[in-house]
Amino acid sequence: MADVIGRIADLVASGPTPDPDARAVMEMSILDWMACGIAGADEPVARATRAAATAGGCAPVFGARELYPVGYAAQINGATSHALDYDDTHFAYIGHPSVVILPVVMALMHDRDGDIVLPALLGAEVAVRVGLWLGRSHYQAGFHQTATAGAFGGFAAAGYILGLSAQQMRMGFGLVASRAGGLKAQFGTMAKPMNAGFAAQAAVEAALLIQNAVTANPDAAEIYGDLSAGAADISALDRIGQDWFMMDVSHKFYACCHGLHAALEAFSTCDMDGLTTITVRTNPRWATVCNQIAPDTGLGAKFSYGTVLAMAASGVDTADLNSFAEPFNLPPSSVALRDKVTIVFDDAVSETAATVGVTYADGRTVTASHDLRAPQSLSVRQDKVMAKAAALIGGARAAEIQCALAGHNAGPTLAALM
Repeated sequence: MADVIGRIADLVASGPTPDPDARAVMEMSILDWMACGIAGADEPVARATRAAATAGGCAPVFGARELYPVGYAAQINGATSHALDYDDTHFAYIGHPSVVILPVVMALMHDRDGDIVLPALLGAEVAVRVGLWLGRSHYQAGFHQTATAGAFGGFAAAGYILGLSAQQMRMGFGLVASRAGGLKAQFGTMAKPMNAGFAAQAAVEAALLIQNAVTANPDAAEIYGDLSAGAADISALDRIGQDWFMMDVSHKFYACCHGLHAALEAFSTCDMDGLTTITVRTNPRWATVCNQIAPDTGLGAKFSYGTVLAMAASGVDTADLNSFAEPFNLPPSSVALRDKVTIVFDDAVSETAATVGVTYADGRTVTASHDLRAPQSLSVRQDKVMAKAAALIGGARAAEIQCALAGHNAGPTLAALM
């Protein structure tokens, strides 16, 4: 296959000298564009987009004192909160709900009184439901559901906060459909967290545009499903508003792709001394997600069964962010262990489970399994998430956030803690 993009990149980088007539035609188009823009400046869509650009005011972002326009605040916070790849995952649609939905909610609620949990819950629910509706063919085709389904969920949260009508919501979902994107091809690069940021930005901006009277085809979201899903599943909407998928969200306790966690949990019960081979049996869904063979960056290592299991076997704490810091250099001992890891993809293994088989120099063979959907009480889950938060940001700050969430007007308090 011809390297089309490579040839285009070479062309642009070389700074070619165009034909004088081509330049003259481009000059015509610049004049034409300026004339159309100036003449169209009072059209309804032009007035609406100008109004929407400033309607949301400015919002806080992680790690900065200054405020940013709400669309960019949502983008920054989405990318920032997904940068470590340590955030929650919902396996029903293989997406990260919080990193799209919560940047939207905080962008619009940072200076508002009211409940932030309900719009967040509604947005996450819509993201999961849309992800299920789009189906696994959408994900397997290469779309990053965190961003695609997430953009719809983010808009749902924003629309609720802004009090949009049902008809406005339909048009807004149609508008979001024009921007819902994100590719799994970006995994292992900075563009993966940017997928979440772009989705959050699209959701906020679509809601503000609709609020300011921009119109869109209310059926466009349905068309998006037909185009990008192949076989959309309407049963994804069964008992919506009665059963809440967010109950089944899974939080990460290792600083790498969630597809690796079941294997890490199973492997953690095994003896690490004297092992000779490691075999992981896992679902084929993860073959194109977290099976990078020999990554040379920390970002890439987060998506590599062999690398992460070799790190664990070498005593490296895969829950520690520093273990994946750049520059990433896997020690020779871990490289040797990585070569002992075999991955077997098996449809009989659920997407949330893995079985690890370990052989030892003395002839022993040990097998261990784990399923991330194994039931845990709410209190156990709360304790584990609190312990993780304390390790990441300190116990005092984690406690402040937990306390703020117990209040009705959490938005401004949480904004101050960002």
